[in-house]
Amino acid sequence: MGDNDIEEQGSFRDQNDEEDDNRGNPKRRGRRVEKYHKHVSKWMLPEELRETYLERANCCPPPIFIILVSLAELGVFIYYAVWKPQKQWVTLGTGIWESPLTYKPDHREEAWRFLSYMFVHAGVEHILGNLIMQLFLGIPLELVHKGFEVGMVYMAGVLAGSLASSIFDPYSALVGASGGVYALMGGYFMNAVVNFREMMPLLGAFRILVIVLIVGTDVGFAIYRRFITHEVGMKVSFVAHIAGGVAGMTIGYVFFTNYSKALLKDPRFWLCIVGYIAFFFFAIIFNIFLSPAPA
Repeated sequence: MGDNDIEEQGSFRDQNDEEDDNRGNPKRRGRRVEKYHKHVSKWMLPEELRETYLERANCCPPPIFIILVSLAELGVFIYYAVWKPQKQWVTLGTGIWESPLTYKPDHREEAWRFLSYMFVHAGVEHILGNLIMQLFLGIPLELVHKGFEVGMVYMAGVLAGSLASSIFDPYSALVGASGGVYALMGGYFMNAVVNFREMMPLLGAFRILVIVLIVGTDVGFAIYRRFITHEVGMKVSFVAHIAGGVAGMTIGYVFFTNYSKALLKDPRFWLCIVGYIAFFFFAIIFNIFLSPAPA
């Protein structure tokens, strides 16, 4: 009897321990999520706004925009790499140029191409680079600023990239989401520069240096492919990188520095919007009446 009682008590304690562990798991998960939000606030916001963010912080809605865009870009890449009869995993293939998504100067009357080129990538290193950067930077940005703001900045960079390319490099085609990625980087870069002392000052210089190195290397490689290599086929423009970065450093900067503020009351917002709209209409007029590229 005594042994049985001890065994029953022991098993009862084990069950209680398991129940306590099960009850403790949500708390531990909650602490991990809270710790992650603290890191995000340090990287994305100046010190005076962190408490406000942490009071509101949650994953509802989750960073759905940047995840859906990344999945769509990956899906299109797999389609052209696997189901199309070409060796497209490493470099450009004919399927890319024949795609209805690619921006081509002689098909610019098909207006969707000014945006849809973001889904088509030139090779595995191209899409991996864009996906890693936009997920690494876009998810924290979307946790702080939510999907509408991040989506507006991203798409503004994509559209600015194709419009600028049609003006300054009118004979070149466009593939890839670099315009959107550079817009996110440009907005974050300006926010980090302006709030250098408040946003983790010990790592501020390192963070800015990393962005400069990534941008310099990527743009340098794009310029090399555009002007130095003699690849067969259409040339791919590098202008979208620069234009996307400029869009990010203007529109993105305004969006990302107005956390918990009335955006419509900020004169910088209207200045950027008016400038972007003026550029948009100028690009349309240029492409209709002035472009040297074949129609």
